[in-house]
Amino acid sequence: MRERNFCPAVLIALVISFPNPALSAEGLRKIRIAFPSPAFSYLPFYAAQEKGLLQKAGLEAEYIQMRTGIQPQAVINGNINFFPSVSTGISAAVSGLPLVVVLNLYNGAPWILVTRKEINRSEDFIGNKVAISGIRTSPHFFAMAGFKKMGLQEKDVGYIITGGTASSFAALATNQVAGAVLTPPFDDKAVSLGFKKFLFLGDLADVPYVGLITSQAEIKSHRERVQGTIAALLEGVSWLRLNRAETVKMIVEKFKVNNVEAERTYETMVSMLTKDGRLNLKVVRGYLDILRQDRPLPADIDPQKFSDFSMLPPG
Repeated sequence: MRERNFCPAVLIALVISFPNPALSAEGLRKIRIAFPSPAFSYLPFYAAQEKGLLQKAGLEAEYIQMRTGIQPQAVINGNINFFPSVSTGISAAVSGLPLVVVLNLYNGAPWILVTRKEINRSEDFIGNKVAISGIRTSPHFFAMAGFKKMGLQEKDVGYIITGGTASSFAALATNQVAGAVLTPPFDDKAVSLGFKKFLFLGDLADVPYVGLITSQAEIKSHRERVQGTIAALLEGVSWLRLNRAETVKMIVEKFKVNNVEAERTYETMVSMLTKDGRLNLKVVRGYLDILRQDRPLPADIDPQKFSDFSMLPPG
């Protein structure tokens, strides 16, 4: 597999630049976390980094840009310690990789299908293309659920694979596609450019959203490091809730949106942020049913097999 040959040196060139309050402080445990592209759903990670919460937990974090599809194997290979896509983590674990979800950050998903203004009916999608991050990713699952609701077959619509939500927005903004599956603030940013919100997708499928995934080996060998990362992210969630004005400013600066768009993004985020960091087993069971459409899975598979919430504060 190409993922097995992923070179750690490549990671150095893909580091996302974030302000770091103290560089390489003595005694800090280093961690690497991979993201496919900038997204509002990663705001707890941004807050934990930029507000010194990771350092408070004794950690020096390096944020890496890496395609979602290779993140599971990168964790297994030791190139990174964590990645945020809960759906990707569970899918990889079902396939046999020793990965576990240790934190769930959102209860719900804000995916929405945004289109050109001339797309008015279901039939208008036939023969057109829609931008998604990747095949068998959350945007793809939600897109399929949306087209099914519209009475379309998957073969009726083509996809352009972009690698991340920011790139999906760019594909739409440059008229390479008829539509794109986006999250805030890219949906409102697209509307300001003359596109329209065609269909909300977030309630059409049980697909987990964003959290923290790591390997069983990481938990076994570096449990304190994992626990510290979880604690910093949960503190980041609290900071976001308590600091609306600063968070809105962060959204404006990171995503180049206006204040109104950033305020809407903030409202969406806060309404979905986790209260206890745990993942609803009903969502996991629903997601396993989605995965069964492509692969044989035992009917009695235990959804708790893919999570370890023992390092979270008592619920």
